[in-house]
Amino acid sequence: MPENIPSPGSDVRSAEAALTMRRLLHDMNNAMEIVIQTSYLLGTLDLSEDGKHWLKLLEQGVQQATALNKELRDQVVRLQEHLT
Repeated sequence: MPENIPSPGSDVRSAEAALTMRRLLHDMNNAMEIVIQTSYLLGTLDLSEDGKHWLKLLEQGVQQATALNKELRDQVVRLQEHLT
C-alpha cells in the first residue's frame, strides 16, 4: 500500500498506541515523583562534599528526565488531538 494512504484501521491502532504511551508516561511521572522527592530530602541533609556532588548530578538528571517526560507527553497529546 502506498505510504500516503493509511491502511484500514491505522488510525485506530495509532489512537491505541497514543493511549498506551500516555498511560506509560503517567506511570513514569509517578515514578519520577519518588526520585524528585528523594532528591529534595537528600538536599536537606548535611552531606559531605562527595555527597553534595552526587546530589547535584542527581538533581541535573531529575531536571533532564522531567523535561523529557513533559516533551513526550506534549507530543502524545498533539498526536491524540490529531487523531480525533
